Amino acid sequence: MTVGYIQLNTGARMPEIGLGTWLGDTDGLLAETVTEAIKLGYRHIDCAKNYNNQKEIGKALASANVPREELFIVSKIWQNKHRPELVPGALDDILDELQLDYLDLLLIHFPYALKPDVYFPTSVDDLDNVPIMDTWRAMEALVDSGKVRAIGVSNFSKSVLEKMISQCRIVPAVNQIEIHPYNQSHELVKFCHDNGIAVTGYCPLGG
Repeated sequence: MTVGYIQLNTGARMPEIGLGTWLGDTDGLLAETVTEAIKLGYRHIDCAKNYNNQKEIGKALASANVPREELFIVSKIWQNKHRPELVPGALDDILDELQLDYLDLLLIHFPYALKPDVYFPTSVDDLDNVPIMDTWRAMEALVDSGKVRAIGVSNFSKSVLEKMISQCRIVPAVNQIEIHPYNQSHELVKFCHDNGIAVTGYCPLGG
């Protein structure tokens, strides 16, 4: 399988087609799926802490018969890890599960924060008052550490990105959003492209 690339604002090349792993099971089938996908030519694997299946993906990555530099591995920190002091540990946990030394791209999964002891919110009381720029600056420090090659966001609106960009030292490399023929988000996509932010579409055939 031949796949084209998108050049990110970091200079890195991100494969245009990726394997999504949301709802992938943890009984061994996902590991087999990732292994077969890599054999077929997939190099971009999209993961997230919230998917609760990264250990399975890690098994496949550890046994992959391709050089690490050929793979483009993405993951996302969950909303209860937005406090700046929690961000480095959140990354270390992801790297441990995926059996990796670094990520090609780390995203903030959603723009609003949850309290550290909350996983899924049930009321407004579960929200945490963490400015998104506090989280972002902690993400920028991860790039400096070498454990992450690029950082970005997921499910971020134009209004949030506008406020961020004016304060960023590192502009987000990617905004991963739901985008498909029934949800094209032209204004948001144009804004991202105008500001050097690549757009990754999840649910590309419809949500």
